[in-house]
Amino acid sequence: MMYHFKIHKEEHGFWAEACELSGCVAQANTLPELKKACEEALNLYLEEPSDSKIVFPLPDSTLDTNKELLSIPVDPEIAFAVLLRYYRSSSKLTQKQVSKMLGMKSVYSYQRLERKSNPTLHLMKKIHTVFPDMKLEHIFE
Repeated sequence: MMYHFKIHKEEHGFWAEACELSGCVAQANTLPELKKACEEALNLYLEEPSDSKIVFPLPDSTLDTNKELLSIPVDPEIAFAVLLRYYRSSSKLTQKQVSKMLGMKSVYSYQRLERKSNPTLHLMKKIHTVFPDMKLEHIFE
């Protein structure tokens, strides 16, 4: 999963803003440092939203070919959580409903999946039955 950052040159360095995520910004003295700062800012921004109602937009694939933008990958464990939250919200399901559909003992177990997580293949198979349209390959793009 890659989000896109627009780069701005300043007198003493650079700063960048995520095109798809309002308020996700980074700054640095050099372009290599800026790329690293963007990765850190992006992962922190997406890792744990303040409440379960916040759903981040998925990356805009039409921006992939824009050479003026910096494409920044999301940590796969965070990307999985972002995708899961997106598909749950798109399906208009609550965390409690999805928790039951997955056969989990508590909603808390499900809530951990919507944060940085590394689910088992068995659990991923269950998730696929609940959200068959969820494309796991987006995690690694």
